[in-house]
Amino acid sequence: MSIRTIMIFPEFEEMEIIEEIREKYDPLAHLVRPHITIVFPFENQMSNKDIADILADRLITIPPFELVLNGISKHEDRFGNYLFLNVKKGSSEICTIHNILYDNEFCEHNLGLSYKPHMTVGKLPTVEALNVAYENVKEINRDFKTVVNKISVEMIGENEESIIIIEQNLS
Repeated sequence: MSIRTIMIFPEFEEMEIIEEIREKYDPLAHLVRPHITIVFPFENQMSNKDIADILADRLITIPPFELVLNGISKHEDRFGNYLFLNVKKGSSEICTIHNILYDNEFCEHNLGLSYKPHMTVGKLPTVEALNVAYENVKEINRDFKTVVNKISVEMIGENEESIIIIEQNLS
């Protein structure tokens, strides 16, 4: 069985700004492209075809939507110390997709955490390192805009690399 994740891989102009931040502060920067996670890593018996069919069925009423990210915040939880690039527009659509999937076929994988869409741009080893990193990036004030027109499923490879196995277009 492989570990899979359902996510959005937005493409922005000036993507290099996000890449530079991730290069400094995100240990996954070389393994997975900048993304917004919708269903967190899970492992189950579903085939990739089953997941593709679920996405086609569940997302049929979700049209493409505008996504705007701006502003970096810091977040601490039981999983680590994070820098988030905040979602300013598109949050309700992302939450709708998240809820549709977790309320149905992926309910057993719901960790019960409150969900706030974001793009992780850093994961730091300590709160002190998080605070220093935040001071270095908090002034970045730029809108990253795109249209989300597909949802992707990645498989996490043997070396933690991201392998895209499904791309479901929004209608």
